[in-house]
Amino acid sequence: MPKTKLLYICSDCGYESAKWMGRCPSCGAWNKMEEQQPEPASTPMTGPLRRSTVSAPSAPAKTLLQIEEAQEERARCGIEEFDRVLGGGIVSGSLVLIGGDPGIGKSTLLLQVSARLAQQGARVLYVSGEESARQIKMRAKRLGVGGSNLYVMSETNMDEIEAQRAALTPDYMIVDSIQTVYVPGKNAAPGSVSQVREATGILMRAAKQGGATIFLVGHVTKEGALAGPRVLEHMVDAVLYFEGERHQEYRILRAAKNRFGSVNEIGVFRMEQTGMEQVPNPSEFLLSGRIPGAAGSAVAVSMEGTRPVLVDLQALIAPTSFGTPRRQALGFDYNRLALLLAVLEKRAGLMLYNQDAYVNVAGGLELDEPACDLPLAAAVVSSLRNVPLPPDWALIGEVGLTGEVRAVSMMERRLAECARMGFTHLILPKANLRALRVPEGVEARGVTTLSEALALLF
Repeated sequence: MPKTKLLYICSDCGYESAKWMGRCPSCGAWNKMEEQQPEPASTPMTGPLRRSTVSAPSAPAKTLLQIEEAQEERARCGIEEFDRVLGGGIVSGSLVLIGGDPGIGKSTLLLQVSARLAQQGARVLYVSGEESARQIKMRAKRLGVGGSNLYVMSETNMDEIEAQRAALTPDYMIVDSIQTVYVPGKNAAPGSVSQVREATGILMRAAKQGGATIFLVGHVTKEGALAGPRVLEHMVDAVLYFEGERHQEYRILRAAKNRFGSVNEIGVFRMEQTGMEQVPNPSEFLLSGRIPGAAGSAVAVSMEGTRPVLVDLQALIAPTSFGTPRRQALGFDYNRLALLLAVLEKRAGLMLYNQDAYVNVAGGLELDEPACDLPLAAAVVSSLRNVPLPPDWALIGEVGLTGEVRAVSMMERRLAECARMGFTHLILPKANLRALRVPEGVEARGVTTLSEALALLF
């Protein structure tokens, strides 16, 4: 009797090896090699590759001039924050993956989206591998949603799911979650690399050939990344992350990949008893807990896609008790913080080599654009001198290594948001003042260097 050969597959990237290894040579992850039995080889005439080659002949290649232009069809579900993150609406025939921590509200949001689409006359199929149909009914009753076009199915067998999809031909389909679905005949447990890859491939073909939009719910690891093989993120059209703390009421929906729109858009939601309520004014909630007259706080204007958002940048500077001062940043790039502290020492003459520096972006937002350099520098100086900034001042600008303040993009949108939120004094790069329409009631002061900006504030 021949000995059964085993195969070791990395659960993060799908790398295959004939022997077990502690560290995956492809992605570098530790203790991710899982033992699986290889799939039986198919004969050339009966294998899936041979069948697909015979039944689906390839289309001839065309030049760009021969390809007809087609405007992508988008459907709005009625939840503006959700439509914004997707780039203006749901694209027909797309495959969207939504990930997030357990209990963050992924299933609740998708059930609300399904009900909104069903109310518009679309046929929606909600497939759950984690809840029974009765449990989904109870949650829908609590949320106050429903509809005759919303079909619910509790199943994990991919063959049964595909048969129901082919019979019902829904316009939208939700699979919660992809890690619980299995393909019969695969010698692997649900959630493994081969199962997730095969199930996603079946759903991807169904979306592209049938025109139905399919949403997949994915689990995340303790590091916050989507669980399963990385090829899963390459197969889908959009990857959305639902972020936030389970014990806090605010949630942020962020796009990590979007073939039909920008990846910088965010949607803000609030967890209520009746489900997820959208927050149309993120600047108001991000500044809601700000204490006027507190040292170490500065207001920055960040662009999240096409939306300007006002955030509270907080800095705490304290004398260090160790030989090397500590630097810690939450929501801000650590390397960018170290660079700005060095510029403040060299160009502004501040002594920070014996001070610990802690930086926080209030509200849980992640800032990665250079326009937040100037407000962070102002917050550091405010905490160091224990002098608060004026409460109605906001700052915009990128700081270079020579201490210059560089221009940033989309300045008029930033100014309009500041005026709407009641900020009457702005410090911004002098290069942006050329041909800039300043809103009425707002005083904008242009600076060319970091020292000039600090002289205006202090």
